[in-house]
Amino acid sequence: MTDEPTPPPPTDLAAAADASSPGPGRHAEESPAAAQAHRLTLMSVHAHPDDETISAGGVMAKAVADGHRVILVTCTRGEQGEIVVPAMDTPDNHRRLGELRAAELEAAMGELGVTEWENLGYRDSDMMGRDGNNDPRTFWQADLDEATGRLVWLIRRDQPDVMTTYNSFGGYGHPDHIRVHDISIRAFERAGDPAWYPKQLEAGLAPWAPSKLYETAIPSSVRDAMRAAMKEAGKPSFWDPPADATPEQLAEHQALMEKMLVPDESITTWVDISGDAIDRKWRAIQRHVTQIAMDSGFMVFGEAGWKAHWAKEAFIRRESRVPVPDEETDLFEGLLPA
Repeated sequence: MTDEPTPPPPTDLAAAADASSPGPGRHAEESPAAAQAHRLTLMSVHAHPDDETISAGGVMAKAVADGHRVILVTCTRGEQGEIVVPAMDTPDNHRRLGELRAAELEAAMGELGVTEWENLGYRDSDMMGRDGNNDPRTFWQADLDEATGRLVWLIRRDQPDVMTTYNSFGGYGHPDHIRVHDISIRAFERAGDPAWYPKQLEAGLAPWAPSKLYETAIPSSVRDAMRAAMKEAGKPSFWDPPADATPEQLAEHQALMEKMLVPDESITTWVDISGDAIDRKWRAIQRHVTQIAMDSGFMVFGEAGWKAHWAKEAFIRRESRVPVPDEETDLFEGLLPA
């Protein structure tokens, strides 16, 4: 898999992508953005409901408070995810997990103040090596150019200035997260090029080139601090191998941790979300009831302990079409009036 854009697709594939539009979602303004007075816009692209709040909920809430437009794009409904609340972990709830997580997402967006969100229309891809990953309806099995065309359609319609995505490993290797990266980097390049998906232009859209593209990140310093605090509290950490791991499992775990490592020096943008933004993020996370257990993972320290570790959100600036400083404190730097 490569980060480089692929050559333009053949005519029939381009037509298929042109004809595609995202699945059901909600957006406050039905008319094309070009017909409205443009205001600075953040488009945050994610794999499943809850990913947006965990990795970018603070910057989304902050952008809303600063008067910017915020659009969330979720590529699947998370149908094949786990349910972490034992009382809710039933066959009936797994059958309707996509609907449950859509409702959780709406509640979380209410906490963050975000009023526009879309679903790209794909099925959750489960995990690599499982039967669910082979389902032809999944995001992982989707044609890459066609899936990119769906996101390009949204970019041309909503005209974001800033986009966020994941890195090439998807943060932790989940197939849907990797696909989010794959289509985001391509859509960032293609949306402003009229040679791509021309039928979208015939339907009234115009090319639009976003100014900045970021990858979300958990820096190693944050990971290490969380890991140490959990160890001191006698709590299991995601970053530690199972106590009974075999030598082979230990080697696999170590390889995974190395791929997940994000050195602090690679971070270009630290955004302070303390105050109202982190308060909103804390409430929004708890709205993802099926996915977030208050007695495990990042939540074990309670509100004060959690906020102590997550008062900043970190990003790696992948692309900028405007002049920016090497180190930033806001995703909109270089775009704001002097």
